[in-house]
Amino acid sequence: MFEPVIAPSASLLGLLQRGRGDGQLHALAADRTEAIAALEQCVTSDPRACWQLENRSLYYARLYMELEAPLTGLEIHLHAAEDVLDPDDSRTGLALAVLGHLAAYGRRDALDLLRGYAAVGTNWAWALDELALRDDDRSLMRLAPSVLARFPEDPEGEAGLRAAVRAAYEPRPWRLWATRHPRIAAASEQSPFDLWQRQLNRSGVTPGWSALDVLAWADQPETAPAAGPVDPAALVDPEAVARRAAAAARCLAAVVRPQDRETVLTAARSGEPGARLAALRYLVDQRDEAVAALIEAAAADADHRVVDTALELLGRMRGPEALAHARRWADPATGGADSALGEAAVRLLADAGEPADGPLVVAALRRWISERGVAGAGLGTLVDGVGRLAASGAVPALRHIYGEAPSSELRGRAAQALALLDTYFARGIAVECLWDCEEATRELAARHVTTTGDVRVLERLRRLAADPAEEAEVHAAVRGRLTARDRT
Repeated sequence: MFEPVIAPSASLLGLLQRGRGDGQLHALAADRTEAIAALEQCVTSDPRACWQLENRSLYYARLYMELEAPLTGLEIHLHAAEDVLDPDDSRTGLALAVLGHLAAYGRRDALDLLRGYAAVGTNWAWALDELALRDDDRSLMRLAPSVLARFPEDPEGEAGLRAAVRAAYEPRPWRLWATRHPRIAAASEQSPFDLWQRQLNRSGVTPGWSALDVLAWADQPETAPAAGPVDPAALVDPEAVARRAAAAARCLAAVVRPQDRETVLTAARSGEPGARLAALRYLVDQRDEAVAALIEAAAADADHRVVDTALELLGRMRGPEALAHARRWADPATGGADSALGEAAVRLLADAGEPADGPLVVAALRRWISERGVAGAGLGTLVDGVGRLAASGAVPALRHIYGEAPSSELRGRAAQALALLDTYFARGIAVECLWDCEEATRELAARHVTTTGDVRVLERLRRLAADPAEEAEVHAAVRGRLTARDRT
């Protein structure tokens, strides 16, 4: 999947793509045609790098309601030829989620569009889940024939039907249909047994009951060959190697005896990839005194699988000794601050360090922004860290991340840190956050925003309190502020 193209943060499209509160405010003040065009572009071309971490649907649905925008653009998008050519859920998922919220707000055209797409669209299961929360029983019953027609009455079709029943996020339609359609009733009854049978019939080799057996097992393929030697190509996949190594590390915890320590140390220093990763994981979990030197050596290894695992494991280390090593690796005076090991060490300090480590984390945050911008795995840890360590020197960097980050999840973390560090947060950024796309950010703003001096604040708090689509946590925070203000 390609990374979404994000417009500059100063533009209306860029603000809406980011889900910033100012995006809604600017859209309502802009030319209506221009605002609707930007909104449609966001919904039909999902701007999120990860839909599992970022929310947009309620944010866009509210703007559709505010602008009284037509749904023609969404209808064209859903029923375009690409719906067959590109069956990936991400192409239509955001549009369907927005329609779901609009249906909940009473938009009949959104409900009709969902019904029509559920009958003929490729991503019909998502549309059905949206309808399950909003539609009436009679309308849902009318969809049963079109859904059943997708599954031929043969073994493959019945298996597909059972899989669809099992994968449904909202079971309500299937339960309704099971009362009228014997095929669906049978699929609903059989579906749990399919999973149980697969679990019983899982094949593959299992380790013996010694440290050597487990370490050898860590480098075997996930399924045993019928005959002959192990094919090395079966262990090329980094995810497969890491998965097997993690399982082997758990086995080591059960079988390793004191006299096996040297065997495990040898594997961690120079073993085959699977055994080495398993041994490193085991030693980190046991907080072995030799693990720091082993992590340092592994971080400089030529095998990227070993390096990646070493850096991941460094983030799990805890205790005074681990922090002392992390400070040495992260200190620019040692020359390691710019290395992968140094960066991982700073992230450990951000997670578990002490207030005195704040300057190191702030310096790493500034260096990250200078070299990589406001994106990338690991930046969120630094953002959380400067807040946790009360490193007020990070405020300018956090404001920059808040304004420029394409990720609304990262922006929310920056807002959390600013709420702790920035003395102007309550009267500044917190006001905008009341319109943010992330529920956690709206909740944060409701708890911190100053309710005097800006007439928009109280009006927005009252609207959030009255909105049935708002999350319970936001409702609680908003009503708490309004009640407290009324009492004073």
